[in-house]
Amino acid sequence: MHFIEVLLPLSLPKTFTYRVSEAEYHYIQKGMRVAVPFGKSKIYTALVIDLHQVPPTLYEAKEIDQILDEKPIVNEFQIAHWQWISSYYMCSIGDVYRGAMPSAFILESETIISPKKEVTVDVKELSDDEFLIYETLQQQSSLKVQDIMAILNKKNIFPIVQKLLNKDILSLQEEMQEEYKPKLIRYIRLHEDYTSDASLMVLLDSLKGAKQKDLLMHYFQLNAKEKKPISVKQLTEVSQASTAVIKSLIDKNIFEEYHLQQDRVNFDGNKKETNLVLSEAQNQAYIEIGESFQTKEVSLLHGVTSSGKTEIYTKLIEDYIAQGKQVLYLLPEIALTTQLVSRLTQHFGNEVAVFHSKYSNNERVEVWNQVLEQSDKAKIVIGARSALFLPFSNLGLIIIDEEHEQTFKQQDPAPRYHARDAAIVLAQAQKAKVLLGSATPSIETYFNAQTGKFGMISIKERFGKAPLPEVELVDLKENYFKKRMKGHFSLTLIEAITDALSLGEQVILFQNRRGFSPVLECTTCGHIPQCTSCNVSLTYHKFKNQLRCHYCGYSIAKPTNCHACSSIDISAKGFGTEQIELELAELFPAKNIKRMDQDTTRGKYSFEKLIDSFKNREIDILVGTQMLAKGLDFNNVTLVGIMNADTMLYHPDFRAFERSFQMMTQVAGRAGRADKRGKVIIQTYNVNHNVIQQVTHNDYEGMYKEQLYERLIYRYPPYFRLIKLTLKHKDFDKLKEGSMWLYQVLQQNLQMPVLGPEEPGINRIRNEYIRTIMVKIPQNGSLVNTKKTIQKILNSFEAIAQYRAIKVTANVDFY
Repeated sequence: MHFIEVLLPLSLPKTFTYRVSEAEYHYIQKGMRVAVPFGKSKIYTALVIDLHQVPPTLYEAKEIDQILDEKPIVNEFQIAHWQWISSYYMCSIGDVYRGAMPSAFILESETIISPKKEVTVDVKELSDDEFLIYETLQQQSSLKVQDIMAILNKKNIFPIVQKLLNKDILSLQEEMQEEYKPKLIRYIRLHEDYTSDASLMVLLDSLKGAKQKDLLMHYFQLNAKEKKPISVKQLTEVSQASTAVIKSLIDKNIFEEYHLQQDRVNFDGNKKETNLVLSEAQNQAYIEIGESFQTKEVSLLHGVTSSGKTEIYTKLIEDYIAQGKQVLYLLPEIALTTQLVSRLTQHFGNEVAVFHSKYSNNERVEVWNQVLEQSDKAKIVIGARSALFLPFSNLGLIIIDEEHEQTFKQQDPAPRYHARDAAIVLAQAQKAKVLLGSATPSIETYFNAQTGKFGMISIKERFGKAPLPEVELVDLKENYFKKRMKGHFSLTLIEAITDALSLGEQVILFQNRRGFSPVLECTTCGHIPQCTSCNVSLTYHKFKNQLRCHYCGYSIAKPTNCHACSSIDISAKGFGTEQIELELAELFPAKNIKRMDQDTTRGKYSFEKLIDSFKNREIDILVGTQMLAKGLDFNNVTLVGIMNADTMLYHPDFRAFERSFQMMTQVAGRAGRADKRGKVIIQTYNVNHNVIQQVTHNDYEGMYKEQLYERLIYRYPPYFRLIKLTLKHKDFDKLKEGSMWLYQVLQQNLQMPVLGPEEPGINRIRNEYIRTIMVKIPQNGSLVNTKKTIQKILNSFEAIAQYRAIKVTANVDFY
C-alpha cells in the first residue's frame, strides 16, 4: 500500500493521508497538487508534503481524484517555512497554505447539475421553481449552481434542488475548473510561398483591392523596421485597416496567423542606461553593510528621511544578481510599489517582477511560475507582505524597507504573521542576508541592533546634503482663543500654504481620518447615530451624503432630523480628509486639490494616477491619510501640514507614542527633498508634549530611551513577548462566562502575567461581543512550552459543550 500526506486549504490543524497506486506513488513528488475528495462530496486541491507506506489508524484512507501538476509548484523551503509560521503564530497549517498560494492554484469543485436520462416526469407535480429548472435542463445539458440562482432569482436554491433530487429527476457531479489561462497574442506572417522576390511581384500584381495592397506595403515596412514578429493589433494600428481586410488576406493564404504566449506584465521598455553614483555618505554606508553582513545575518540601515536609501539598495541588488541570486524587496504599502517599480525597472529593466494583491489572479500565477523556474524575469521581486510566500529557492538578499510599519503584520484572516520576522526566518533557511531599512526603526529592531543581535549602519545626513525640514508648532488652544483660525486651519498654516503655492511649489496635508466627520450629534438632545450591529458611531461621508460604519460597511442616508427627538439641529463633530478638502476648496478656489485615502484609491491603478499627476505637478495640494506618510518621493513639495497631532498621541495602545513619533517624522520627511529647504507645520493642543518636542528636534534616541524605560516597568516588548487571545460571541453573558473560565485556567497554569478578560474600546463588531485576554511572556520564559500550554487549554476550552460556539483567535506578537 502506498500513501501520501497532504495539506488541505481549510482551517484544520493536521495533515491528511490518501491512498495512491504504485505508479502514482513513483510519479508524485513533494510540492505537487492533487485533487482529493473530502467530506461527503466536495473536492479540494491538496498539496503533497510527504510520501510513505504507513496506513492511517483512525480512518480509512480514500483514493485521490487526480494529479494536477507535472512538476512541484512548491519547494521544500516553503513547506518548512509554512510549518514554522503555523507553529510560531499558533494557526493551522491549512490556513497558511490557503494564504500563501494565489487563489488560482487552489480550485474548489463546482457542483454541476444535469438531468437524468430515461426518466418520465409528471410535470403537473412540480412546483413553479422546480418546473423552471426542469424546463431549462431540457434545453441545456447541465447547469451550475450560479446559473440556477440567476434563473430563480433566489439566493438559497438548495431546498428546491434537494426536492428534485428526491424525485429522482436530477443528478449532481463535482467538476474542477482550472483558473489560470496564459495570455495569447495573435501574430501574422507572410505565407512561405511568397518568400522569393519573383513570387512577391506576382502577388502584388494579382491583388485587386487598394486596401489589401496598402496593408501589404505596411506589413513590409514594419518587417524591415522591426526584426521581431508582427502582431495583428500592431498592423491594424499602423495601417488603419479593418480586421476584415486582414481576414481576407489570411483566407487567400497570403498571410498565415499564429499565436505566441505573452507575459501580462512586462517592463522591457523601461530600462535606461544609468550609472549609479553614490554620495560619500551613501558609499560609506554601502561599505559598512558589506562588512556587517560578514558577521551578522540581519543588519539595520538607520538613515534620516531622504538620505537616499533606495540607491544603496539598488547597488546591493546589483551585487547579489551578479552572483546569480534572487532578491526579495518587501514594502509596507501597495502605494509604494508604484514609485519603486519605476525606479528599479529603469535600472534593471525586465529582471523585476511585482507581486501584490491588486494584481489579478493570472498575473500572480505568472510571477509565481517565474520565481519557481528562477527565470531572468524574476531576479528581483518587489511586493507587499504576501510576496514572502513565493517559491524562492536561491535567495541571496531580502530588503525590508520602512520596517517599522504596522502593515507588515497580517491581522485577519489567519495566518497572522509578521512579514519582517517571517522573512528573517526564511533567510536563515536559505543562508540569505536581511537588510532592514528605516528612518524611524521600531523599538524592538533598534533594541536588537543595540544589543548586538543585528548589525547597525547609520546615515546622519540627507542626500545632496539637503537640510532637514524646519518644524514649526502651532498651539491650537491659543489660536482658537485669539480667533486666529479659519475652520480647522490656523492663520500660520494658511499663510505658509499661500507662500508655497505662489512659488509654484506643492503642499501635502496630513489628517489620519477618512470621511467628512466621525460623529453627527443632535444639539437638542445629544443623540448620535450608531451602527446597528457594532458599538460605534457612524462616520459622515459628505460626497456620498451618507453615514457609514467603517467596521462592517453598514450605511444609511444622512438624516435630515434627529432620530430620537426629531429636532433639525444636527452638527458634525470632528473632521476627516473630506472636510479638509472642502475647506481648502473654499480657501484656494483656483487650485487643484485632491485627496488620497481608502475611498479614492479603490481601483487597480488609482494610486498610479494620483501619484503620477502629483509628480507631474498637476495637483497643487494633496490631502491624505497615513498612505502619504510612507516613503514616497516628490521633489517639489516644500510644505507639509499635520492638521492635528493629538489624535494619534492619545490612542489607547502601548505603542501610541512610538507610532506617533514615526508617523510625524515620516510625514515631515516628505518636505524639501530637493535643493529647497522644507517646512513642517504641526497643529496641536499640546505643544510641550515630549513626543512632539522629539519630532521637532528629530531626536530618535531620546524617544527610544524614554519608551524603553516605560516598556521595562510596564512589562511590554522588547522585554516581554505578548500573545493576545480574542473571544467573540453574539451572547454577551455566555461570552463573559466563557472568557472568565479561560482566564482562570490560563492563570492557574502559567507562571507569568495574564491580563483580562477585558472589553476593548469597541466591544461589539458585526453583532459579536468581544473580550480579550493578554499573556505576557518574559524574556527568560520558554516561548515554545508556553504556546503548547495555551494550545492545550484552548483545546479543552473547545471541548466544553456550552463554550464551543465562542470563537477564539490567538494573535502572537499582535503589535
